[in-house]
Amino acid sequence: MSLPPKRFALGSQQSAETLELAAVKGRSLWDDARRRLVRNRAAMASIIVLGLLLLVAILGPLLAPFPYDQVNKTDTWAAPLQQGHVLGADALGRDLLSRIMVGLGVSLLVGVVATFVSLVIGVAWGATAGYIGGRVDELMMRIVDVLYSLPFIFFVILLMVVFGRNFILLFLAIGAVEWLTMARIVRGQTMSLKEKEFVEAARAAGVSGFGIVARHIVPNLLGPVVVYITLTIPGVILAESFLSFLGLGVQPPMASLGTLVSYGASYMELTPWLLIFPAITMVVTLMCFNFIGDGLRDAIDPKDR
Repeated sequence: MSLPPKRFALGSQQSAETLELAAVKGRSLWDDARRRLVRNRAAMASIIVLGLLLLVAILGPLLAPFPYDQVNKTDTWAAPLQQGHVLGADALGRDLLSRIMVGLGVSLLVGVVATFVSLVIGVAWGATAGYIGGRVDELMMRIVDVLYSLPFIFFVILLMVVFGRNFILLFLAIGAVEWLTMARIVRGQTMSLKEKEFVEAARAAGVSGFGIVARHIVPNLLGPVVVYITLTIPGVILAESFLSFLGLGVQPPMASLGTLVSYGASYMELTPWLLIFPAITMVVTLMCFNFIGDGLRDAIDPKDR
């Protein structure tokens, strides 16, 4: 009389184990990567903080008590929490909090747009060179080496002098330089992927070279490309900040974090808050991107940890 319950319990245990194994086998690599990313506390905290900063950059200027470019001579050099200015005011009486929120949005926009430009150029260049190979690959990568030999800032300044110091051209100038490392990474990955079985099968099925690159190779490059994007954005923000120190960045009355830090550094002995608050905002933003990039790298390829 006791055998059927035992058989039933044994069968239930085997069924549960079978379902668990099926769930594990059915889990995709992206599901595993997402689970590892969620377990990374630093990356998840950075995603939350970066999301809040993005909301501040989008909604903050609309809710700010003062326009970012409003000049008020009676509020000149106002300290934090004085005359209605939460973070103080600058030499023209412009509200620092409003300018930080606008500057944060501009810096994020510069980072995202310039990175997108570098992504398009770098992926197209690297995937083409890696897939075709031979003399074409040698020629294309020698061009990359020549551009690498040019000083970064000199090349950006040259582009901005030739095309003018336009707000939009600033994105293109920085993005036109940042694509070099992306091209090398994509080329190396493409040379490895083009020998895989699925690429050979597509080639045997008569798929064109462009179709193989667009539909089979580039989608399999998303892992390292996404990681590199998160690490490129803070580099672009720092590049724009350095250009702002040279007077080639965002032009007034528009502001970016770089221009605010540069302006605050000029008066840091008299009004240190003009430097401290923009610098803290920039540091927090860059740290968030770096932690997210590290978390994505560990999640996509845990062997690198």
